[in-house]
Amino acid sequence: MNLTSQKPQLIGMVHVRALPGTPRHCHNIDAIVETAINEASQLEKAGFTAIILENMHDVPYLRGQVGPEITAGMASIAYEVRQSVKIPIGIQILAGANEEALCVAQAAELNFIRVEGFVFSHIADEGMIESCAGRLLRLRKELGAENIKIFADIKKKHSSHAITSDISISETAHAAEFFGVDGVILTGSATGSEASPQELHQVSKHVSIPVWIGSGVTPTNLIQYKEAQGWIVGSSLKEKGKWDQPLDPSALNQMSSAFQKLTR
Repeated sequence: MNLTSQKPQLIGMVHVRALPGTPRHCHNIDAIVETAINEASQLEKAGFTAIILENMHDVPYLRGQVGPEITAGMASIAYEVRQSVKIPIGIQILAGANEEALCVAQAAELNFIRVEGFVFSHIADEGMIESCAGRLLRLRKELGAENIKIFADIKKKHSSHAITSDISISETAHAAEFFGVDGVILTGSATGSEASPQELHQVSKHVSIPVWIGSGVTPTNLIQYKEAQGWIVGSSLKEKGKWDQPLDPSALNQMSSAFQKLTR
């Protein structure tokens, strides 16, 4: 499946349980792998076209890099999930550990990574996130991993963008395209918060690469993001709409039905 084509993508989040060495870690690696496989399989069965693995339970996050234990853990989990589902798989390693994510994606034969701080800089919960495009694309070239696509959040959630307030989101998207990103992701202000349909319209007019919506997508509001080429869904698929809860089979079916209705 070509993730950078204009064919719409419905991407489900797999929030990997807290990994060894992080404050909330309480499950052995086998249990973490089993949960990730189970959620990925549910998403595939429900009709999602891709998934993203993310270490969201590892709060509080480190900034710009993670230790070898996290990289090794995510690689192990990603490899096992890759053996269990056939749809494309991406990965994000928080916060802004983009080079580690790329290495995991190559080792586990994943299809794409989701990155923070591709162009410009911003203040995140963890502190200053610096732009990474130059180093990241050079690493991808060195590794011979150009088959792994890079999708970048712009003006991302949980961040202050005051230092780039004079640069519009459309200009940011254009800069990311110029610097070689494969697609951009728009979000709301926080996890589960709706992205702006107006910003989607603006960005879609200024770039020729795919534009995905990365937060706040539900079965009822999907129609307002019909200009997007992809929708990343997490919180609204979980019990009580909370990202840290188990998947809700009913919510999965409702989201899949809304996607099929919009794209048929």
